[in-house]
Amino acid sequence: MANRKAAVKRIKTSEKKRVANSSIKSKVKTEISKVRKLVETNQEEAQKLLPTAISAIDKACKKGILHKNTASRKKSRLLHAINSAAKK
Repeated sequence: MANRKAAVKRIKTSEKKRVANSSIKSKVKTEISKVRKLVETNQEEAQKLLPTAISAIDKACKKGILHKNTASRKKSRLLHAINSAAKK
């Protein structure tokens, strides 16, 4: 356990941030999985949901939850999956 007041406060704030960040990360993962499921079955629906997934990724990046390169990689992989499925 923490010995100082400042350490106790830091523990409390870091816990609040962890909970908030995990909910945002979960939303990003959910949006990505929705698009990935539709890529294989319904191309048009996947393309309609793509902007919401990209928006969620960008918001997480803007808030500092995802690193900019991670966000870029996730968007690139989503676009690549949709484009490669469209070619088939």
